[in-house]
Amino acid sequence: MTAGPRIAGVVLAAGAGRRFGGRKQLAELDGTPLLQHAVDAMLLVPAVDPVIVMLGADAEVIRQAIDFGEARPVVCEGWGEGMAASLRCGIDAIGDDPDWVIVTLGDQPRMTAQVIAWVVDEAVAAGDWVAAIRTTYDGEPGHPVALSAWLLPEVRSLRGDAGARELLGRHPVITVEAGRLYRPGDVDTPEDLEALKP
Repeated sequence: MTAGPRIAGVVLAAGAGRRFGGRKQLAELDGTPLLQHAVDAMLLVPAVDPVIVMLGADAEVIRQAIDFGEARPVVCEGWGEGMAASLRCGIDAIGDDPDWVIVTLGDQPRMTAQVIAWVVDEAVAAGDWVAAIRTTYDGEPGHPVALSAWLLPEVRSLRGDAGARELLGRHPVITVEAGRLYRPGDVDTPEDLEALKP
């Protein structure tokens, strides 16, 4: 019996949260830190292992406040460069390249395990020609994003704060429309957080 594809997860949570006023990873929604919501959602998908959580600004304070469970917190020393540095560090922290890397954001507390599992299923079913699986919301690209093993060398060459968006524009990508299941609800400002509260 052959083993299934190896799928790793990376939660990006290294930023300083300047627009938020600092340390948004620990801002609470429903009595739980934003980052805890994101970590828990990824851990609820058994197919994703290992799960790497990228920290940067205020890493030690955040590490003490979050229950990472089976996830592994990793500090990206170059986090100040932007999202690309955090993504590169996360992929390097996985070790041997997996078949797919599922990327989510630490400031999307309403991300559900259902959506992550759906992207995992799409990745497993995809042909070798597929570079990535990208989630869209009413046509707008978002997360989770699944990156294939053959794309990872190019991901490691990324610089700046744009993540992999431009890179994905050059390769075959399958999109899954999740707008009917979930709204991403990025938390960039205190107002964004208020908008997510019941």
